[in-house]
Amino acid sequence: MRPKSFAGMRCSIAGALELVGDKWTILLLRDLALGLHRYDDLRTSTGIPTTTLATRLKNLEAQGLVERMRYRVRPPRDEYRLTDKGRDFWKVTTALREWGDRWDATGYGAPTMQVVDTKTGSELRLALVDPRTGRAVPRERIRYQPGPGADDTVRALLDNINKGAGA
Repeated sequence: MRPKSFAGMRCSIAGALELVGDKWTILLLRDLALGLHRYDDLRTSTGIPTTTLATRLKNLEAQGLVERMRYRVRPPRDEYRLTDKGRDFWKVTTALREWGDRWDATGYGAPTMQVVDTKTGSELRLALVDPRTGRAVPRERIRYQPGPGADDTVRALLDNINKGAGA
């Protein structure tokens, strides 16, 4: 059974899932961000079936997240590089990794990877930051409000959420 399309839904999360909404694609974006570029390296790293890998790479290219570049003429060999759009996905994979670490999603009892500051060696965490002050904002101070692309459905949803938050 084919999954339902989210095309046309007024939700940035639904739109993003429409572009990258399967686990293989997210793992490929993770590996590309970590510096893997060649088909065989991506296949080995993820264990993805070859047909699935080819399909996902074509989709990533069609969606503008990856560009294919020829690195050998004979025999023809290509590698895959993230575009600006693809590189910007690092926040999503970082959020998933942090959530998986916190809740031991692997079942191994400890994180397999850490993100550290190259200067200090200190562990880094993803945060929502006030662009004016540069400071992280705690979750309890976060509120959602309609954006410029919101329709009546989104406005009603956010009204209900915000009414419930004040109760």
